[in-house]
Amino acid sequence: MRPAHYDAVIFDLDGVVTDTANVHAAAWKLLFDEVLRITAASQGEPFAPFDLGCDYHAYVDGRPRYEGVQSFLRSRGIALDFGDPGDPPDASTVCGLGNRKDATFAELLSQQGVRVFHSTITLLRALQSAGVRRAIASSSKNCRHVLEIAGIEGLFDVRVDGLVLAELGLQGKPHPDLFLRCAELLDVAPPRTVVVEDALSGVAAARAGGFGLVIGLDRAGQGEALRAHGADVVVEDLDRVDPRQLDGWCRDHSGGMTSASRAADRTTAAG
Repeated sequence: MRPAHYDAVIFDLDGVVTDTANVHAAAWKLLFDEVLRITAASQGEPFAPFDLGCDYHAYVDGRPRYEGVQSFLRSRGIALDFGDPGDPPDASTVCGLGNRKDATFAELLSQQGVRVFHSTITLLRALQSAGVRRAIASSSKNCRHVLEIAGIEGLFDVRVDGLVLAELGLQGKPHPDLFLRCAELLDVAPPRTVVVEDALSGVAAARAGGFGLVIGLDRAGQGEALRAHGADVVVEDLDRVDPRQLDGWCRDHSGGMTSASRAADRTTAAG
């Protein structure tokens, strides 16, 4: 039976549908550790590496690539010229570093392949059977390639990714443009739409966009931070979530620590 309280669900890619968040994180660490070593040596200071636990989630997770470079370098007091998106990967510019990260990500992806989260795929298929529209929203310009490698492109009605953001001049997360464009293409109203995100910037973007239910997927032990950034419901996995439960959460949601949030907490505790 088609749900009564929502019309569509928008999924983030990395860390929600596919396990490529770890590949992105590894590529970022290789990039930034090299930059930080060079900077520390030139200034006669100790090397402080890129921290996958703090730096990744605070400065780059969910953001468009060049914004991620700028955000993290700014946190370490490093200023570089922005450059041009066509800069080669060895250029000492924000764009050059971003392009180097992209090349590293592609190399790691070819070596490791793409692993999907089967609980998410199960939910996607259940939503498809229930007639609920589905979109994939990612700041990554590699989104389509990742979906093709995983063989799951057909599970989504709409794809909005980093290529679309660049083409339309839209802002990336934590701005809501990515999700609002998905809703527009799905022909659904944001208050009638669910967003599933694992990144703090993504949760903040969905909240800023006025979406009806924002689910924070906590696979990194940051449940409280997800709530603080605007998640209505926080779960550790989607293995016990189905279209009917989503309908109940949407029905019960009224902001803050709602009955939906309490139900999600019980689900997490039971798991």
